[in-house]
Amino acid sequence: MTTNPTAPPSEAGPAPDWRRIGSFVTGQAAVQCGSFALIIAMNWTAVQLGGRSAVTLVILASTLPRALMLLFGGALADALGPRAVLLRATATRLVVLVIGALVTAGAHSIWPLIAVAVVEGSLLGLTGPASGVLLTRLAPQEHLGRANSLFSMVMRLAPIAGSPLGAWLVVAGSLSGVMLVSAAGCAVWLVCAFQVTRGMTRPERGTGPRPSLFRRSGDGLLLLGAHPRLRWMFIACFCMDFAFLWPAEVALPLRASGEGWGIGSVAAALTAFSAGALASAAAGAALAHRIPVPVKLIVTGTGLAVGMGSMALVPSPAVLAVTACAVGLFSGLNGPALVTAYQQAVPEGKLGAAMSTFSLSSIGAAPLSLAVFSSLSAPLGVTGTWLLCASVALFSPVAATLALRAPLTRKAPAPKVSATPEPTATAV
Repeated sequence: MTTNPTAPPSEAGPAPDWRRIGSFVTGQAAVQCGSFALIIAMNWTAVQLGGRSAVTLVILASTLPRALMLLFGGALADALGPRAVLLRATATRLVVLVIGALVTAGAHSIWPLIAVAVVEGSLLGLTGPASGVLLTRLAPQEHLGRANSLFSMVMRLAPIAGSPLGAWLVVAGSLSGVMLVSAAGCAVWLVCAFQVTRGMTRPERGTGPRPSLFRRSGDGLLLLGAHPRLRWMFIACFCMDFAFLWPAEVALPLRASGEGWGIGSVAAALTAFSAGALASAAAGAALAHRIPVPVKLIVTGTGLAVGMGSMALVPSPAVLAVTACAVGLFSGLNGPALVTAYQQAVPEGKLGAAMSTFSLSSIGAAPLSLAVFSSLSAPLGVTGTWLLCASVALFSPVAATLALRAPLTRKAPAPKVSATPEPTATAV
């Protein structure tokens, strides 16, 4: 894209389509809440049916197909447009969840759960990049940060609301009931997506031969090699995700247990972090276009890394909660800013492929972080490994600085998009 993300916003630029952005956020809130409820319910049911090995199978059955289909989902979003991918895949997912509710109603085996997990994970992978494309269609460059901040609030609230709902429903009722609730969330998102994507037609096909979908699935990786700014933004995002998970998921409860602070201190720290992140994300939704990009990327990234390291050294649960809140405040601005800067560095017509690679890095960062830092914690100890994570997080603002200094590589113009709806034969 030709817009320089470091340039000051233009007050005379086009206004965001807040009506459609609101529909997008509403639909995503419904579907994400249902998804988190279903994750908790399926994992709990798997434990009851087969213990640790069963829940591992269910998790792998969902995550591996999702990671694989992310690559194809990005290529499809670029080739067909987000409307075609979202409406068809979401409608299919709705049908799968309804059928899954019927199949698992009387099942006493793990295999129906695995079958549903494979199909649903694949469909989630297909729709992920297309969802990432939509906000760039709805908000102009200078207001994209505000839209991403608003979306970030939904993504942070979804597990807070969905996970307890799924736990309560599966204990009070059954997995089938949770699947129907998740299907209802899909239905809400399908209606919202239909309204949000109205008028968005698929890109016109070029006159030359087109590479196969399999070959286009690697476009996201090729983009990283060809565009320095995109590559450095990708590294900045990956470093933060990679460094953040182990302290939050492993080190925090280990330190609380070792200090004798109790599980309540863990809950208080996580709640304080979420409150801080939600507050700053809300501020970003209103004011992100007025905050300089270096502040959002470099200052908050540095503060986040320093705060993460400070959490390893605090002397009491109260100070831990206050520090976690400060880290959340930095995170709520830094996360959406990283996503926005990454989107703004993507060449036109390749956003789907780029977002698929971006999503894959986030999914891949979680198990990699657990594997690497858990193995290092044996010789380094919890505190030493936690400080190492904070040091890795410092590479994020460094990479963001290099990204802002890198030239914005120009490219051939994107394929033209028809200004009128497609004929009935090709419309979704």
